[in-house]
Amino acid sequence: MSNELNHLLARASKGLMSRRDFVGRAGALGVSAAMASTLLATAARAEEPVKGGLLRAGMQGGESTNTLDPALAASPVPFMVSMTYGDTLVDVSPTNEISYRLAEEISSSADAKEWKFKIRQGVEFHNGKTMTAEDVVATLKRHTDEKSQSGALGIVKGITDMKAEGDMVTLTLDGPNADLPFLMADYHLIIQPGGGVENPAEGVSTGAYKVTSFEPGVRIAFEKNANDWDSTRGHADQVEIIVINDNTARTAALQSGQINMMNRVDPKIVGLLKGAPGFEVKSAAGRGHYVFIMHCDAAPFDNKDLRMALKLAINRDEMVQKILGGFGAVGNDFPINSAYPLFDESIPQRPFDPIAAAEAYKKSGHDGSPIVLQVAEGAFPGAVEAAQLFQQSANAAGIPLEIKREPDDGYWTNVWNVSPFCASYWGGRPVQDQMYSTAYVSTAEWNDTRFKNARFDELLLAARGELDQVKRKAQYSEMANLVRDDGGVILPMFNNFVEIVADNVGGWITDANQELMNGKALQKCWLKA
Repeated sequence: MSNELNHLLARASKGLMSRRDFVGRAGALGVSAAMASTLLATAARAEEPVKGGLLRAGMQGGESTNTLDPALAASPVPFMVSMTYGDTLVDVSPTNEISYRLAEEISSSADAKEWKFKIRQGVEFHNGKTMTAEDVVATLKRHTDEKSQSGALGIVKGITDMKAEGDMVTLTLDGPNADLPFLMADYHLIIQPGGGVENPAEGVSTGAYKVTSFEPGVRIAFEKNANDWDSTRGHADQVEIIVINDNTARTAALQSGQINMMNRVDPKIVGLLKGAPGFEVKSAAGRGHYVFIMHCDAAPFDNKDLRMALKLAINRDEMVQKILGGFGAVGNDFPINSAYPLFDESIPQRPFDPIAAAEAYKKSGHDGSPIVLQVAEGAFPGAVEAAQLFQQSANAAGIPLEIKREPDDGYWTNVWNVSPFCASYWGGRPVQDQMYSTAYVSTAEWNDTRFKNARFDELLLAARGELDQVKRKAQYSEMANLVRDDGGVILPMFNNFVEIVADNVGGWITDANQELMNGKALQKCWLKA
């Protein structure tokens, strides 16, 4: 069998290519349709899931302040917890297509202003109650309430009416939005009984596993949901997330067999681990990005010239090489890259320019006092070292950058989205509208740069309903330039999701949507016999 055919077969058997595409491309290599189908069936049998056992993930990104409320999930561990016990209406597949989950059919009006979701019947919550369309509506309504502090507030704000009738949920929007199904895949929007209004942190949904123990910042344990509606997942009897924020300790736990997989591998040690027996390094390039964020409404960052000075004073190429070890690409101060549809590749790459940075800094009239950047190692892998590189390059431009190191525990509660200048990361989103609606539209709860621009908001609404893809690309391009030139995000690099998985783990699929198979590694993987 040729190497090319083996590659196609591997992708198809892992769900990264449809059966139709595999048969077609195999045919181009001279393989008959019947033989291609036989090869695919054989590969599928070879990957037959093994049931039972305890599957563990060791993760960076957990804190004592974490909660089971999916609305507040802001770092890797709460995200993974939500995706292990919860279900959304739809998922986004590794090939960036809509996959039906608690909704089994979706339709829209011709103008994309009214959307109907047919809700799957016979699904039980972990508490034994039957999930209904009313639960779906109640869940979405809770996230529209600013008091919920939901990370999904920016993407549900545009829903003006929600209605449950039988097994159908109808959503009416304030304007057309062809991407609405992708927005419903947002991990904050897991469906809860009664919408989670009475007890949002109860940890009850419809997912493959039930929460049995919740020790925030330490350990979260789950047991298999015996009444799970989806028989293709939940292979282990029990799963656990063990919070190990220290990189060295997390790696040692994997090597000793205490955990079966780990997130956020330090790129500096990847070379040492590649080829080592017992586990495999996985890397998925996608939309994730590491950032330094400035509040546009807080001094001194309310000065556009100062913001520009800092953007020009960062050496992006150096960071990609020294912090990511090459497992990523340079950023351009807006959160979109070529992994997104309608990305504008013609936008000039912002260079490291200490001379121009010094000129912009002088123009800002800043008084020369230290500009404090708050950072923690848990902000992203290598965040402290990245801040130190930033300090060095900024000092070369005469900008007095000062690093203030914060503890990992409580960082996402006490520093991120609170302090005016800090390190952060975003996992990215499947479509541009979702990324911008979550973090850049003026009304978003997670607008962590306080970027408020009427023209940007106007373009976002217009692009949602624009069916002419050339015009829509132009709208997204203008939005990108507004964020790049006027916004408060300094985006030096897009990161790969670099993880390590033990050899005794089966079912791993590369998924660039988010880390650890878009948060689904524990529910989809299994322990080999």
